[in-house]
Amino acid sequence: MKTAYLSHLCLYALPLLALLSLLLWRRDGKQTGAVLRAIAPPILIVAAWLTAADHVAISQGIWVFGEGKHLGVYLGAVPIEEALFFLMTNSLVGVALSLFVGHFERLSRVHA
Repeated sequence: MKTAYLSHLCLYALPLLALLSLLLWRRDGKQTGAVLRAIAPPILIVAAWLTAADHVAISQGIWVFGEGKHLGVYLGAVPIEEALFFLMTNSLVGVALSLFVGHFERLSRVHA
């Protein structure tokens, strides 16, 4: 099934990303956009770096992706789903860290 990787990726990442984003919005309201703009550059830079590293590894035969399990759309040698995996995983980390950092900042103000 050509959508196996993409389906798995969406089922794994999107529900949690939606939940974390909802929590961020509930906490930050109108400032949510500013928080997302602040975390977007590192998310994109790390995802691009990992995709480039993946391209090198795939090109050198270090690992391969099973035929028929992905859409067949590539960024260099990297299946698009793999690049989306890096983007979604980094997004999960970025939004979760934003929630935790904000939580600890609020706690430190309360206990100061």
